Amino acid sequence: MTTTPAPSLADRALAALAGVHLPDGDTLAGSGRLAGLTASAGKVSLAIRVTPKEAAAFAPVRDATEAALRALPGVKQAMVVLTAETSASPKTPPTLKATAPGPQVKVLAGVRHVIAVASGKGGVGKSTTAVNLALALRAQGRKVGILDADIYGPSLPTLLGLHGKPRMADGRKLRPMDAYGLKAMSMGLLVDAETAMVWRGPMVMSAITQMLADVDWGVLDVLVVDMPPGTGDAQLALAQGTQLAGAIIVSTPQDLSLIDARRGITMFRKVDVPILGIIENMAHFICPDCGAKHAIFGQGGAQAEAARLGVPFLGAVPLTMELRQSSDAGQPVVARDPEGVLGKTYQNIARDVLHALEHRKP
Repeated sequence: MTTTPAPSLADRALAALAGVHLPDGDTLAGSGRLAGLTASAGKVSLAIRVTPKEAAAFAPVRDATEAALRALPGVKQAMVVLTAETSASPKTPPTLKATAPGPQVKVLAGVRHVIAVASGKGGVGKSTTAVNLALALRAQGRKVGILDADIYGPSLPTLLGLHGKPRMADGRKLRPMDAYGLKAMSMGLLVDAETAMVWRGPMVMSAITQMLADVDWGVLDVLVVDMPPGTGDAQLALAQGTQLAGAIIVSTPQDLSLIDARRGITMFRKVDVPILGIIENMAHFICPDCGAKHAIFGQGGAQAEAARLGVPFLGAVPLTMELRQSSDAGQPVVARDPEGVLGKTYQNIARDVLHALEHRKP
């Protein structure tokens, strides 16, 4: 006797979308507008392709789609994003572009400053820097939030030791999670740790936009955005759409890292985002046995580059065993030992950042 296998979660999700109707009466499942469907371990995510003019009309469709997916047995989390396209026909393979994130000004009305922590390349310790900087800003008495905008490689849950899922606030907004007094949000909190986000650039940008627009950030003095590495569409759209108060570039002293840091600075300058400064991360390694300093990646490269480019040098952060261990344990070094060498280094940087923000020209 042959047993018919049970339909997969993805198949059940597509079947559920046959009951979701578009403004023109067509069903979503047969419209050719679906993209990037992922379904595993009770979590479903997908994108709906729309033209820029259709975005407002399709907001109810997005809500209905999320409701239909959440109603499926076994579904714990559903995330649906709208992605704009330039093609006139949704059924033709489109050339996609990011939805213009215009609503950010209103959505983030309670946020005084939005700053980006960026790097031209990955692997320079940008996320660790962003988390410890956010905690150092809070130690200065500020209300601080942090958004992990790295969709493909979210690090915030690990660095802050976050577990569980965000809850819904009033309406349909998500409540950011709390960690060491920070309001925190990351795609890593919405999907399983091993889920691969196989999304095109515009879909990533739409997801980032929704983590800004559909999260109840409340009143904050500073929202720190841990940017994806590089200088692609997502970085440019964030820089243009979130009214950034400034950007901080993280680099190692190594020439290879500095080359990419220059590109990041050039990108922000082209979109009129002030450069708050450069942080030299992994400036040297401190031996845990003898205390000697070893300039593994060279010495003073980022400081020299800051002087050459005419931007502030915010400080040099050494690489220590304590920094690595505290990051892996989800206990950031500024929270674990705020008066230690590393804690004071980040707090000095935070003071300089606040001074720059509060004295910047309007």
